[in-house]
Amino acid sequence: MKLRIRRMILTTAAVIILALAAPLAFAQQDTPGKPTAKGQMAEGGKEVGKAGTSLGKNVKHGRVVRGGKQFGKHMGYAGRHVGRGTKQAATKALTP
Repeated sequence: MKLRIRRMILTTAAVIILALAAPLAFAQQDTPGKPTAKGQMAEGGKEVGKAGTSLGKNVKHGRVVRGGKQFGKHMGYAGRHVGRGTKQAATKALTP
């Protein structure tokens, strides 16, 4: 009986934690303000800086693989921002 109650409490707690964690993860990806080409390019530059910082910290502590993974993630986000900025700039330039 105790095992069943403990299992039910842990399952309920896990569901609540996962339900609250998902909206917070989505909130981290948003950029404040109106997304402009200049803003997207700047955000891409900031992300590249974060990539180097995270790689350096992880390598310093001997976690080379983890550092490489984080570096790749940050560079991917940077590429996404630069791509969005390029798209917006090209659209604006080609629109009569």
